[in-house]
Amino acid sequence: MARLQLGFSPIIPTIASFLLAALWGLSVFAGWGLEAFCGGEDTCSRRLGAVSTVSGLFAALAACCTAAAWLLPWARHDMRAFSRIMGAGVVSWVVAEGVLFLGGMLVR
Repeated sequence: MARLQLGFSPIIPTIASFLLAALWGLSVFAGWGLEAFCGGEDTCSRRLGAVSTVSGLFAALAACCTAAAWLLPWARHDMRAFSRIMGAGVVSWVVAEGVLFLGGMLVR
């Protein structure tokens, strides 16, 4: 396969993916989401848990896409495939964050 050149380094979407993953993880597991949307209310925290589960589906897809872009040999050697898979990962992280935010606004 021929190598294609991107207009930017492939590390840029990787760093973006890791930063979005950190934001999502802190929002779900470190209590940032609970603090931002519920403020200690018990029923709200259960509803936010359901929202976090739905958001987690997109987060799992995003993590798989990010890992696949770097671990699959054919994706590493074909920059077009790499950018498509990594792009799908970044979009999935954005959707996961959006579901968490919009769901948090609704459960409030």
